Amino acid sequence: MNEKDTKESAQPAEEAEKLSTFEQENKEEESPSEIEKLRQDLAAKELEAKKNYDLYLRQVADLENFKKRGAREKEEAIRYGNEALVKDLLPILDNLERAVEHAELEGNGKPLLAGIELVLKGFLEVLEKHGVTQISAKGEPFNPQKHEAFAQVESTDHEPNTVVEELHRGYSMADRLLRPSLVSVAKLPETKEENSEQTKIEKNETDD
Repeated sequence: MNEKDTKESAQPAEEAEKLSTFEQENKEEESPSEIEKLRQDLAAKELEAKKNYDLYLRQVADLENFKKRGAREKEEAIRYGNEALVKDLLPILDNLERAVEHAELEGNGKPLLAGIELVLKGFLEVLEKHGVTQISAKGEPFNPQKHEAFAQVESTDHEPNTVVEELHRGYSMADRLLRPSLVSVAKLPETKEENSEQTKIEKNETDD
């Protein structure tokens, strides 16, 4: 091989080496930007993954709430399923109680009275078995959540705002009010009310 052929064969090798060096330099120059881009892509994917996980947690929570609500509604449906029936029976119970009261006042018909009392007792026991209870009213302080006032009665024997009479009894089923007790409530006689108001006025004037 002569000198000319040696130079010609060496030239492509030198050009290849220069090209490799150029590509390496370009690669080194581009590396930082590529790494930064990869970091940004990774951060974006992590953010997307976090959003998807949060969405998953919300959907799981919604599903749990739906299950709990369904279970609660089912429980209430079972618990209060006979509510309408019980409400319809209450007027019959009222009539039984009134019949007992009238028989006691008249002082006769003892066999009838005994029979009605027995029926009434059994009726109340059945209602109680199904979670229905009578609401205490007579002699109790008036409670608007359990009692409905139909009249005020002047009385010196009872504290003001005390239930003195029941027109019909109230009933509750489990923790739900079926109907309030219909009651009359004690109040001070007019003269005592006036004296009480006058005492308050005089006391206020004295304090001033």
